[in-house]
Amino acid sequence: MPANLHEIDTYAQKWVKEAGERIRASFPKTLNIQTKSNPNDLVTDIDQATEQYFIEKIRSTFPEHRILGEEGYGDKLEDLSGVVWIIDPIDGTMNFVHQQRNFAISVGIYEDGGGKIGLIYDVVHDELYHVIKGNGVDLNGQKIPRLEETTVSKAIIALNSTWVMENKRIDHQLLIPLAKDVRGTRSYGSAAMELVYVATGRIDAYISLRLAPWDFAAGILMIEELGGVTTNLRGEKLSLLEQNSVFVAKPGLHREIMNNYLHGGNW
Repeated sequence: MPANLHEIDTYAQKWVKEAGERIRASFPKTLNIQTKSNPNDLVTDIDQATEQYFIEKIRSTFPEHRILGEEGYGDKLEDLSGVVWIIDPIDGTMNFVHQQRNFAISVGIYEDGGGKIGLIYDVVHDELYHVIKGNGVDLNGQKIPRLEETTVSKAIIALNSTWVMENKRIDHQLLIPLAKDVRGTRSYGSAAMELVYVATGRIDAYISLRLAPWDFAAGILMIEELGGVTTNLRGEKLSLLEQNSVFVAKPGLHREIMNNYLHGGNW
């Protein structure tokens, strides 16, 4: 039986806002900061407490729903059957630690593998980006217009400088021509915010070599809803059960970059 999306959405918006209030209240406090996979992969007690907050709310209200969360307090998923919440409690933890800005809560809600609801909350600016599939995308209740086509020469793309310097993952020469040909490049340090900036047209494309499902689950729903294109760097559908390369862009731009810059790359 299909889920009651309106009910789920009402609770999700309420919980995201409440979680944001808790995060803002933490700003004056001393953070307990730990590292995960490497010294720059940070996690704080606030990340962990925020994910646990969502899990407690979801489990008590929708006990049949499953949860995939960055900090590992949710379920171990091998499929996406039923209703699945995909949560990043703080996307952009390094920004959160160093700047207390440029981070977001990201929540994507899927049913049987299909995206239904996406929420990205810019906590510091109190900006809630929100989509229900088929109903458009809004920012604090104001509709965001559909994306218009653009070309590489007029585009600003989000691209981490790591990928155009010598690195362990790819030949750094592959993306240099694209970086040279676009109007400008940016890097914000939060995948959720970079995806939202594509959805709003503040930037025109975003490329990342490695993101987890909780980084992009909400953002890709918004971009697709507004006519943008979301794939990996090989042009394939993104997987919500494993890490992916991610390439999102306005429609004509996605095709131009894929054909002229990414085609044949060892991604």
